[in-house]
Amino acid sequence: MAYRWTNTLTKADITPKAAYFNRRQILAGTVGLGAIGLAGGASAQGDLEPNTLEEITSYNNFYEFGTGKGDPAANAHQLQTSPWSIKVDGMVDNPGDYALDDLLAGLSVEDRIYRFRCVEAWSMVIPWNGIELADILNKVGVQSGAKYVAFETVVQPENMIGVQRRVLDFPYVEGLRLDEAMHPLSIMATGIYDEPIYNQNGAPIRLVVPWKYGFKSIKSIVRITLTDVEPPTSWNKANPREYGFYSNVNPTVDHPRWSQASERRIGGGLFAQRQDTLMFNGYPEVASLYEGQDLSVDI
Repeated sequence: MAYRWTNTLTKADITPKAAYFNRRQILAGTVGLGAIGLAGGASAQGDLEPNTLEEITSYNNFYEFGTGKGDPAANAHQLQTSPWSIKVDGMVDNPGDYALDDLLAGLSVEDRIYRFRCVEAWSMVIPWNGIELADILNKVGVQSGAKYVAFETVVQPENMIGVQRRVLDFPYVEGLRLDEAMHPLSIMATGIYDEPIYNQNGAPIRLVVPWKYGFKSIKSIVRITLTDVEPPTSWNKANPREYGFYSNVNPTVDHPRWSQASERRIGGGLFAQRQDTLMFNGYPEVASLYEGQDLSVDI
């Protein structure tokens, strides 16, 4: 497929497929390594020992399957993704419980290469396959007065060890302002590298909002609600001091426990240097959404 090249990204920028899918790869006896900034009070300044390839390729977050970075790849095979339905409710013209295929019927899958920036100060470049969120919202009909879109992740306690352990207040919930949701960069991803999206990455459908920290891009969605009030979001509920509603990538506003000025690129190799983090993760076309807002306060 022909991918849409966004903001000068090319195929050379894509995080290697084997690395992204947690497949081990050793080439010519050389293992690619890279130091990763840690979230738990450790500094993300490149003074850590390089991670092994296995550590790097299993480094993702899906707390329903455990808090360890390797837990989603190890445990998410238990996620049941068929059949799958999404409840659409709130301020919409056509509410209902939609089978996933019915909700997406007639809508165009597009190919997008996006930067992905985790709040923990690591990053990737990922080729997604998905549908513009605006197309889905227009299909169900957004009513006048709606201002926000709320999302909810599936809860399968028998299959999700993190839910059993109650590591967060599940179900995981997230939200966007309506104008953010309707922006053409916001997509609902159903694939990666022209393959159906893997369970640990949010199968069968997840949100991708590339100018926001990755935890905003909620996985395995089962509910979409249109509302006129700002919806609760999981990490803001868990720790409002550290995680705001907007969560835009902003190198000038540090996380309370680490700097956001730079990031570690996953798959960058043994001698990779930290790179500067770009405002809005390198997507300046969304800046107009926040005219008049103080983004050091609206975090």
